[in-house]
Amino acid sequence: MEFRLLGPVEVWDGEQRVPLGGPKPRALLASLLLSPGRVVSVDRLVDLIWGDRAPSTARELVQTYVSSLRRRLRPEVITTRPPGYLLHFEGERFDLHLFEQFVAGGRLAAGEGRHQDAEQALRAAEALWRGPALGGIGETLQAEAARLEELRLTVIEERIAAELLLDRHGDLVAELTALVAAHPTRERIRGQLMTTLYRLGRSAEALAIFDSGRVTLAEELGLDPGPELRELQEAILRGDPTLSGAAPPYLRQRFAPKQLPPDVPDFTGRGDIIARLMPMLTASRTAPPVLIVSGKGGVGKSAVAIHLAHRAAERYPDGQLFADLRGTSDTPATEQEVLGRFLRAFGIEHEAQPESPEERADLYRSLMAQRQVLVVLDDARSEQQIRPLLPGGAGCAVLITSRGRLAGLAGAYMTDLDMMDGEAALALLGAVAGNDRVASEPEAAREIVRLCGLLPLAVRTVGARLATRRHWPLATMAARLTDERRRLDELTAGDVEVRASVSLSYRLLDEQARTAFRRLGLLGVPDFAPWIIAPLMDLPAADADDIAERLVDAQLVDFAALDATGQPRYRLHDLLRVFAAECAEAHDSEEERAAAVSRTLGSWLWLIDKIDSRVPSGEVTLRSDYASAYPVDDLVAHPAAADPAAWLDAEAPCLIVAVSRAASLDLDVAACDLAAALSFSHVFVANRLSEWRSSHEAALGAARRAGNRIGEAVLLAGLGHISYKLDRFDQVNEYLSAALPLFVEAGDVRGEAVALAGMGTACREQCRLREGLGHLTRSAAIFRRLGDHSAIGATARMAAAIHLELGEYEETWPLLDQALDAYRRAGGKRGEALTLRTTSLAHRALGNHAEAAELSAQALDMFRAIGDPLMAAFAVQSLVKAQIRQGHGAAALSLLVDAMEVCRSHLDRYGEALMQRTIGELHLSIGQLDLAEAHLTRSIAISEELHTPLPVARAKRDLAAVLAARGDTAAAEIVIAEASAVFAALDAREAGEPPAR
Repeated sequence: MEFRLLGPVEVWDGEQRVPLGGPKPRALLASLLLSPGRVVSVDRLVDLIWGDRAPSTARELVQTYVSSLRRRLRPEVITTRPPGYLLHFEGERFDLHLFEQFVAGGRLAAGEGRHQDAEQALRAAEALWRGPALGGIGETLQAEAARLEELRLTVIEERIAAELLLDRHGDLVAELTALVAAHPTRERIRGQLMTTLYRLGRSAEALAIFDSGRVTLAEELGLDPGPELRELQEAILRGDPTLSGAAPPYLRQRFAPKQLPPDVPDFTGRGDIIARLMPMLTASRTAPPVLIVSGKGGVGKSAVAIHLAHRAAERYPDGQLFADLRGTSDTPATEQEVLGRFLRAFGIEHEAQPESPEERADLYRSLMAQRQVLVVLDDARSEQQIRPLLPGGAGCAVLITSRGRLAGLAGAYMTDLDMMDGEAALALLGAVAGNDRVASEPEAAREIVRLCGLLPLAVRTVGARLATRRHWPLATMAARLTDERRRLDELTAGDVEVRASVSLSYRLLDEQARTAFRRLGLLGVPDFAPWIIAPLMDLPAADADDIAERLVDAQLVDFAALDATGQPRYRLHDLLRVFAAECAEAHDSEEERAAAVSRTLGSWLWLIDKIDSRVPSGEVTLRSDYASAYPVDDLVAHPAAADPAAWLDAEAPCLIVAVSRAASLDLDVAACDLAAALSFSHVFVANRLSEWRSSHEAALGAARRAGNRIGEAVLLAGLGHISYKLDRFDQVNEYLSAALPLFVEAGDVRGEAVALAGMGTACREQCRLREGLGHLTRSAAIFRRLGDHSAIGATARMAAAIHLELGEYEETWPLLDQALDAYRRAGGKRGEALTLRTTSLAHRALGNHAEAAELSAQALDMFRAIGDPLMAAFAVQSLVKAQIRQGHGAAALSLLVDAMEVCRSHLDRYGEALMQRTIGELHLSIGQLDLAEAHLTRSIAISEELHTPLPVARAKRDLAAVLAARGDTAAAEIVIAEASAVFAALDAREAGEPPAR
């Protein structure tokens, strides 16, 4: 394929032109072609295609155009790469690339004195043009089209210069005359025509060309001819013999401004950025590079830009221009102001400068066209502020810093400057405060840079304070920074203040984005999905994405990653979060702050409740009539419902922090409701449970401070449920025993039944079987009165499991039938699968191995269908165990190993012990005695740690069989005696069974 931009935007496949659609798809393709090898964000594409007139559906239209182009080209040509798209055309022909290659070759030849080769290469570059660049496809790309047109004219001038050196003056008069007519204010072409005419002996005509140019410049731009053209006129008048030489005097440079601020003396780190950007500033090219260094306040953008500029300065002998554009101030620099300063730097005093900004920009570009100048524009606010300051000459370069991303500058190379890495931050602290102090207190130094969030301005500020306080140990400063309420106060040194730096970005936000920023800081979460902004501000979810992107563009929020559901997540830097929370305290009333946090917790609560109601757990849960639930749009609910486990895994860190935050604000109802929902959600991620305990306890403290007795009871019950999931069975009874009288006191019979059911379940795991039956019987009676079929099923199933442990089969079967019927009435597929697995265990205990295997297989299919990997692991175990009893379980070893890994990933130690024992039994069944002993020994050790004597005894019985198979009868008898004593003491069914089954 061949891609073309030097004329109408076209793609050719062999001899056929590929239809691209209307102007908008062609503008999109052009935008991607102008950023080769770089991802172009969707927001930038919207800016380039529509500018300020983007419709509300612009993002969706971009997706439509991309899909259309993929069909017309090849799907792999445009790939999705967050946050936008990347064009791949390696190996394809691209006219702009060919043009640049020809131009580079021509310039190389000219530099080596091979003027004929230069002329041929530059003429080949010109021949690629088919008309105006980009074919006039839209106003928003006109700046890029103008840049390319400037480049084309520069190449024409360079080719004519080569021809002049080849003494082809007679052939050039007609072309130069036409060019001057077409571009009457372009002084280099006019000078070339004057030189050509003079060398042909036509001095009068050459002077007439100068006079007509002076009139044109005065009429169109209000300017006199530039110093070079005037010098050429004077040389013609004098008949200067140097005019016959290779370098006419009008090409000599008379001014070389050096405006760069001093380099940062203790510049540290950023080696990767410097290494990546330096070649772009120093390599030969056909167009002026425009490099943008963006990032949040205090990240070191200006330091990087100035350091880069000093290193590259030798490449720009005609000068370095610098302007502070004051983009974050209330009075940003104007185009008129900056252009005036730049023109004065080249010797054009104020009186000689045109008044209109457009004419000043024209004069500026004319002056820069044949110069090699580096332009550094610091603290830019917008693309509109930058565009008039971009030179067109290929020898120039532009280096821009901005807190915004300036996505609308087509062809610019974007670099987002992030925090320093830890070692670089330590080096910076040492450079400012003293390397000896950092070396003597390395841990305190690391803590300081961590509390500074690795933000260079913060590290430098702390270093400056320490440098003036030599008597302070670094540990003192670390301690002072630990208190978030004082942290920003500590980050002040002289006139440098981190708070002031951050506030500049904050003040530039619109009011809606300011509110969102404040409330994100108030919530204090480590990262967030953009929809969270909707409940924080009580807005539709559809508005949240746009607000989040505005915060990203302002460098106040960072894109973190796509989560497992494919949704973007963002984060606030720690210092920005502290600042945002300060702003919330200062600008939002206590009622507004409380309402924002309560709505947000209510949104999570509503989603979790919906997730659990779609696939009921089949276990006893506390309640689902939460008063603080806050409904959310389908736009938010869909990702959560599509993959609940992945969604909840992504949200878990936020949920943990948010509950603690609500508790600290004494929002006891919101904190209690969300804590309870999470505690009883079977989808909640097991490996977060230990972290979750601290937030749950914080909510418990809020409930107690508020005198919320029912909330206290709910949270105690939740802590009991968490303890059960963590296999801490003693703590289960401790928490539930404390919750039970509170439920009774409040008259909450459902809470009473939940506490009793939890206590009964824990008793079963601890092998206090009769006690557990008592609790479950009382609980079941309450649930029957309440008509809660799911809870009826759960208590019946657990009671059946206890009767099975006791060998009371006549009581087991009716309870299993009751459980299955209740779950089916409730529509609980998970509960039904749990019951099928328990029924399988009962059949296996009676020797009905085929029935046991069939029921476990059914349960396994159901668990997989509802996406429950942990219970699927338990179903695998019961299936393989039945197969072992049938004599053909050897092939299932890998299934058991996978199941054990699932238990480990869910921190289910009870399940791990069960899997270890079953693997040991499998090895025993095929005569691999050493492996059997190793797994059984491990199972015993885990079960003993959990204080679950019945699993210990069962593993010991299997271990005795291993010892007996080895011929170690004495040891086998000792071990089986230990197991039998436990079976008898617990009244377990094995007490009446023979030693081997």
